[in-house]
Amino acid sequence: MKLILLGPPGAGKGTQAETLAKRRGLVQLSTGEMLRAAVKAGTEIGRKAEAIMKSGGLVPDDVVIGIISDRIAEPDCANGFILDGFPRTLKQAAALDQLLDSKGTILDAVIELKVDDDALLARIENRARETIAAGGTPRADDNAEALKTRLMAYYKETSPLIGYYFAQGKLQTIDGMAPIAEVGRQIDALLAA
Repeated sequence: MKLILLGPPGAGKGTQAETLAKRRGLVQLSTGEMLRAAVKAGTEIGRKAEAIMKSGGLVPDDVVIGIISDRIAEPDCANGFILDGFPRTLKQAAALDQLLDSKGTILDAVIELKVDDDALLARIENRARETIAAGGTPRADDNAEALKTRLMAYYKETSPLIGYYFAQGKLQTIDGMAPIAEVGRQIDALLAA
C-alpha cells in the first residue's frame, strides 16, 4: 500500500503516519530523513544533496525524487510506504506520479486530514504548553506567528494537491479535528473499504 497524508502543519500527519505504519507494516518516509540518510551513506544523490545543503540552498525536486526512487526500491518498502512531507507542490506530485509509473506502481490513496485553522492554532499552542510542562523545549515553530507563516505556504503551494488528487480519484477526506484514536479509526475504515 502506497499512501500520502495531506493536511496543513499541525494537522497530525506525522502522528497518524507513525501509527498507521506500525499497524499496517508500512514504512514512513520523511524526505528530510531520507536526505540525511543519503548524505550519510555517501550515495551519488546524497553527495549532490550535501553540496546543495552545505551552501544553504534548497534541494531541487529532481534530487529529492532521486532519493525517493532509491529509498522505495529498498526491501523494507516492498509492503508499502507512507510519504511524509512530500509532495508539497503540483510539480512534485507530477514528478512522483512519473516515478511511480516508471516503477510500475501507483499511489493507493491520498488522505486529507481536514482541520480548522483556529483550532490548529489552539492545538499548536497547547502542544507548546504541554512540552514546557513536561520539562521539554517546544519546537521553534510551535507558536502563532510561525504557524501563520507555515499555513500561508501550505495554502499557496500544497493545498492545490487536494484538487490534483481528487481529479485522479485518489483523494479521501477525513475529520482531522477528531481525537487522535478516532482519526486513526477513520483512516483504517477508508483503507479497508
